Amino acid sequence: MSAKGRVYQKGRFAGILEKKGNEYFFVYDDDFLQDENTKSISLTLPKKKKKFKSHYLFSFFFGLLAEGITKEIQCRKLKIDPDDHFERLLKTAKYDTTGSVTIEEINE
Repeated sequence: MSAKGRVYQKGRFAGILEKKGNEYFFVYDDDFLQDENTKSISLTLPKKKKKFKSHYLFSFFFGLLAEGITKEIQCRKLKIDPDDHFERLLKTAKYDTTGSVTIEEINE
C-alpha cells in the first residue's frame, strides 16, 4: 500500500512525501532544488537531489501533527486511527499548520 502527499513551502511546491509499506520517503522537486531563493523545508531534510528514506515518519513532518484534544477531535471527526500518523498528516496538514509547510494529499 502506498500513500502520497505534495509538500509545499510558503505555497510553492517543494517535493513529494510518500509512505510505502512501513517506509517513508521524501524527495525534493527539481525546480525547487534549482531555485537559489528557496531554502530546505527543514534542517533534517537539506536541499539535496536524493531520496530521503526512514522507517518512521520523519520527525519534521511528525511535528506538524496536532496533539491532545485537537488530535482526538480530528481522529473522531475524520474517522482516522490515532496511531496512523501519515493518514492524519495527509488529512489535516493542507491549510492550517505551524510554520510555512503544508501538505496536500495525492489521490491516485
